[in-house]
Amino acid sequence: MPNIIKVGVDEVGRGPLAGPVTVCAFAVKETFNTRFLDGITDSKKLSRQKREYWSRKLRNARREGDVFFAISSVSAREIDRKGIVKSIQAAIRTALRKLELNPNKSEIFLDGSLKAPIKFLHQKTIIGGDRKNKLISTASVLAKVHRDAYMTRLAIKYPVYSFEIHKGYGTRIHRKAIKRDGVCGEHRNSFCRNVV
Repeated sequence: MPNIIKVGVDEVGRGPLAGPVTVCAFAVKETFNTRFLDGITDSKKLSRQKREYWSRKLRNARREGDVFFAISSVSAREIDRKGIVKSIQAAIRTALRKLELNPNKSEIFLDGSLKAPIKFLHQKTIIGGDRKNKLISTASVLAKVHRDAYMTRLAIKYPVYSFEIHKGYGTRIHRKAIKRDGVCGEHRNSFCRNVV
């Protein structure tokens, strides 16, 4: 890992009734040409095909040593135990730790209300950062592709919930399935109290 880097951090899966919350920390060297990221934006604004295109492109770039990223998820069970805010904080800590960053030589940009551990002296939280900052946008795309793939795999194990369609969010089809079949081990019981 180079000495001076810039890092974008974002999370996905704060609000669903099922599945993990997932954080990505996306890092580049200070000399990185951000034009490589032209066309990327908040994951919610991109189609699934575009998100998957960017995920493939970024994984190739990581293999070449041009970019670095780490993804961390916290399970539904842990969310029930710790609460969503502490779970997100734990995922941020883990993702940043995986990158083996030098806290004094890392500039961290975080979306919304997110915060990095206090040892990272150079950090900035940006409201709407997933639209305004390319590094945060990239983190949001990588996190979403990772989490969506996990939820799609879960749909094979728990077909009655149609996780491949809604990815655990509280859609009408999902709520109807919970009322009919109850919750499974991947549901956040603390989020489902008003459903059943």
